[in-house]
Amino acid sequence: MRLGVHIVDAGSGLEEIVGRVRAAADAGFAGAYFGQLTSWDAVGLAALAGREVPGIEVGTAVTQTWPRHPLALAGQALTAQAATGGRFTLGVGPSHPQIVEGLFGLPYERPARHVREYLTALMPLLRGEPVDFHGETLTAAGRVEVPVPRPPSVLLSALGPVMLRIAGELADGTVTVWTGPESIADHVVPAITRAAAQAGRPDPRIVATVVVSVTADPEGVLQQTVEQLGMAADLPAYRATLDRQGLTGVHETVVAGDEGTVERALRAYADAGATELIVSAHGDERDRARTLEFLASLADDL
Repeated sequence: MRLGVHIVDAGSGLEEIVGRVRAAADAGFAGAYFGQLTSWDAVGLAALAGREVPGIEVGTAVTQTWPRHPLALAGQALTAQAATGGRFTLGVGPSHPQIVEGLFGLPYERPARHVREYLTALMPLLRGEPVDFHGETLTAAGRVEVPVPRPPSVLLSALGPVMLRIAGELADGTVTVWTGPESIADHVVPAITRAAAQAGRPDPRIVATVVVSVTADPEGVLQQTVEQLGMAADLPAYRATLDRQGLTGVHETVVAGDEGTVERALRAYADAGATELIVSAHGDERDRARTLEFLASLADDL
């Protein structure tokens, strides 16, 4: 199982962000991923960081589909793939109604249909093929010509059964969040693998995003997670995946404790069928440094 790191970019300068990616590469992490929030452009950051730092995969986990037409995102993604010499992974997702409607002023309707149509248009565009797609939620007619040796890998932020089926049929895998090892083993892996097999596609990538802290104060880290990220449990897609696991909040998916506790938890993800973890280090500055140092020691042993 490969280990990647989530790079926090909000409020940071470009050189600082690139430095974090370089530190991750030097430590032996396989990948560095950026989320699309209201700061830097995630695809652009990945392209810049990947060009500056050789030997590490870079990607988005994830960038939103609704405000980005497939033709526009295909051009961005292929540019990033060219800039990084083929080391870019494009993670996409429909986001949430509170963001799509509240920030962008766009209607958040039939998200599964939207995602299916979006990937139907996007995937051939990434292969350099022309599309003439007219669906219920979008139209895409054109072609993107960027010379790359191969298209980037595409991950869909799929949590529920319908989205996992779409990911298996059309994408190269899924990237999950707030999902524990049991849910990966019992829900995610069977659903997406079955869909990929039925569609005649290769075994999918199963990438799990996990909040991790090697700390002497796990309860403090959990409380910090509640304060900083607890509102995520109110987003419908996250609420559904938490309910499916019998959990009350996102803090219950956090891996926090000493080195032995953290190693056992991460091995449980590997045993569950995750092919890669994207680790978001939490805690105070000392805990985050301790976490990344310990995880780097495991990078070749999971």
